[in-house]
Amino acid sequence: MDQNTFLAAALRNPANQAIADELFRLALPDAWLVSGCLVQTAWNVLTGRPYDYGINDYDVFYFDRDTSWQAEDAVIQKLRGRLAHLGVKIEIRNQARVHLWYTNKHGLPYPPLACSTEGVDRFLSRTTQVGIRRSQTGHDVYAPNGFADIDRMIVRPNPGPNFSAANYTGKASRWKGLWPELTILPTNAVG
Repeated sequence: MDQNTFLAAALRNPANQAIADELFRLALPDAWLVSGCLVQTAWNVLTGRPYDYGINDYDVFYFDRDTSWQAEDAVIQKLRGRLAHLGVKIEIRNQARVHLWYTNKHGLPYPPLACSTEGVDRFLSRTTQVGIRRSQTGHDVYAPNGFADIDRMIVRPNPGPNFSAANYTGKASRWKGLWPELTILPTNAVG
């Protein structure tokens, strides 16, 4: 699987396409549609399942130096309102403010980020370290680990600074229940 094949698969899900289009229209700073909704759509394409099968939510990252909750909530309400017709759960997070609440919620360190893709880099699984955004010329794709694990349906841990073996195992178990074709690598498997 290469970038074009991945992007074509991810955009078969009408919700992914609509969210990417709306983020482009809104011109939120450093905005990306990220993670599971993209990878899981690709898995669904690979396995012949409905495009939205097993997807809990659609994650949107953006990066705004206004780290107030009021500013983030205004973006959340606006985007959810504009995409309510999709009937899907959308999680919107300003990556500039994650460090303000992450440690209290998860009990793990979370140094401040400088951009949205740094948030993608901290995902529990290297397999889900992906993001897309629409641009003037088409779509940008961020995938620091490429697409081989997505194509081979391998879930690989990402032992970053906020890695939680329990959280990784929980997510991986849920995914294995939905996509039994997956190969789940143990928490100590890095390469």
